[in-house]
Amino acid sequence: MSAETLPQRPVLLTGASGALGRVLTRALGEAGWTLRLTDRVPFPEPLPEGARFQLADLEDGPAILRLAEGCGTILHFGGISVELPFETVIGPNIRGLYHAYEAARREGARMVFASSNHAIGFHERSAVLDDACALRPDGYYGLSKAYGELMGGLYRDKHGVESVFLRIGSCFPEPTDARMLATWLSYGDMTRLVMRATLAPSLGPDGTIVIWGASNNSRMTWWGRDGRDTIAWAPQDSADPYTQALEAKTSGNPVVERYQGGGFTGLDYSRGNSGKS
Repeated sequence: MSAETLPQRPVLLTGASGALGRVLTRALGEAGWTLRLTDRVPFPEPLPEGARFQLADLEDGPAILRLAEGCGTILHFGGISVELPFETVIGPNIRGLYHAYEAARREGARMVFASSNHAIGFHERSAVLDDACALRPDGYYGLSKAYGELMGGLYRDKHGVESVFLRIGSCFPEPTDARMLATWLSYGDMTRLVMRATLAPSLGPDGTIVIWGASNNSRMTWWGRDGRDTIAWAPQDSADPYTQALEAKTSGNPVVERYQGGGFTGLDYSRGNSGKS
């Protein structure tokens, strides 16, 4: 491996036992990266060479600080990944994020934060957003991701911590409905995005960038300008081959079909069935 494909210091991956965490562990391990893995549940697969796993809860600040010792990048994929009540989300997704940023501050590490399209989910599908668009979360999960991006801005301004915010669309083995023809992010594109976010020598003068996490889907007309050129990332895969099979597979819910966040926008929605103002 060349120096350009290997981080100079170990990389901490939170949420390692989750679906995306396992994908990243396999791919980064195969690439020869030195990984520090953590989750609150055991890692369900054999560990790659150069990886070490430790059980830890994101709400355990001292444990997260210990895990991050010597690391140059924190890939923060841990926490609640679906819409749940606020009291469930607040611990891992807000308090846990604070512990991860404190670790990044102490170690001088770059943060690669798994944000989400649900941080902007109440923008309408007719809108074309850039990386400076207003945050419009579509639930408590999305709210925690918006909070995470704001925390990254605070840690940049106050402590000089660099952050890459990955506003992930729909990252699954393949798209499963019409909305994902726009929002799908393949595992391969996600892995390459994380690698470039880690290895890029600079994040530009601001020190924080937003990347729209979607593959090269022709139906992705909602998300425009972002910071991908700064890290030299471009998606290689596409949902387009699934168009014929999925283009008619919609929810039938006018609220869900109006807003970019899809099904999350319809959960506990009480403004009326049309979604109109």
